[in-house]
Amino acid sequence: MRKNLKEARQRAGLTQQQMADELEINLRHYQKIEYAEIGGSFEVWDALEDMLGIHQRILRENADNHPAPKGNRSAH
Repeated sequence: MRKNLKEARQRAGLTQQQMADELEINLRHYQKIEYAEIGGSFEVWDALEDMLGIHQRILRENADNHPAPKGNRSAH
């Protein structure tokens, strides 16, 4: 799942259907993008970046690609 995309959409007060409508794609297509089942076109990501005001690199992050760190690695 693209947690950052989902959270940004929710902070904007938008439903998945509203996002799909704004992007002029169908609901299932948007859901596949948010659930990281498909990548999505450059045009879609550019529009998402503009709509949500967050760089697409951040929005594109897939939670499965960033596992939680093991242990405390902070240096003092």
